[in-house]
Amino acid sequence: MMAGPLDAVSRARGALQGFEPYDPAFSATRINLSANENTHPMPASYAKALADACAAPLNRYPDPMANGLRDVLAQRHGVARECVIVGNGGDELLFNLLFTFGGEGRTLVTCPPDFSEYALFAQMTDTRHVAVWRDGADWSIDADALVSAARDAALVFLTSPNNPTGDVVPHALVRRLLDETDALVLVDEAYVEFAPEGTSVVPWVAQDPRLMVLRTLSKAFGLAGLRCGYLVADPAVVDMLGAIRQIYSVDVLCQSVATAAVRSRDALVPVVADIVAERERLALSLSRVKGVTVWPSAANFVLVRLDRASVVRQRLRDEHSILVRDFSYAPGLEGCLRITVGTHEENESVVSALKAILEGE
Repeated sequence: MMAGPLDAVSRARGALQGFEPYDPAFSATRINLSANENTHPMPASYAKALADACAAPLNRYPDPMANGLRDVLAQRHGVARECVIVGNGGDELLFNLLFTFGGEGRTLVTCPPDFSEYALFAQMTDTRHVAVWRDGADWSIDADALVSAARDAALVFLTSPNNPTGDVVPHALVRRLLDETDALVLVDEAYVEFAPEGTSVVPWVAQDPRLMVLRTLSKAFGLAGLRCGYLVADPAVVDMLGAIRQIYSVDVLCQSVATAAVRSRDALVPVVADIVAERERLALSLSRVKGVTVWPSAANFVLVRLDRASVVRQRLRDEHSILVRDFSYAPGLEGCLRITVGTHEENESVVSALKAILEGE
């Protein structure tokens, strides 16, 4: 007797029921300020270094642990190679952290609104998720509530600067988590290059074996399409993640181009400085648009609130060919749009378009 049609969904693990493919609602537009990418032109010396690195041989498997890249990253941060592990984007490392240290009977604590993948990866790995919600007025975190929740947790994930709110986590809060709980504490610093000097807690890792810091080359380095992230952590954490990772997840081209990028990072200093300056100018210009509320940001984006945000986002796309990210559907972010800091011309265009839509009405 022939078997009937395969109902694959019913055979999936219960924790995965209802999951859908990731869809950032991308549309082809003249200006795309929806994904927090670095839209600035790259310096000629930096672009050449990356292009030359693309000549890496493709007929051999990559170094499974990306040791050459680890060495360059370790040198950048003043740590040993054993304290660095590279992943296929920061997402792989986030998932592997929950796969390794989470699971049934263990808890992850986060502070939403934040990066939605934290909660999704927790669900995928059967890890209990506890949310300590930020204050909706200024996005501050209730330190006592977070520390209390973290006392029974395996992991705490904090983003600094936070996505999508743009605020920086106080060092004193990270310190309390390390001193008053037993949880592993991850600080996701994907946007830290745009924050004030001294924001990073990477220098703390050597003295705090439960502290882990996630970094990426997708933002300041302009390599979102490469998919390269890394974790600075205690060697014992790195060894565990190295043991369970998918082999060859960081390919030859990624290792070669990322190594060249990190070695050439000084060329990006003026680019990052310009993005920071444009961020402040953009935030000020947006605050002067009737009906727009803007929060301060230490990242390469700004979060705004306005009436009928989804309609405004659609009109920006359809009438002005400008794409921004709609967060108005997300809990705690009603009426909010996130706007990436683009070039001066791109930022001028989005401000002008918002004026036309909001003040023209």
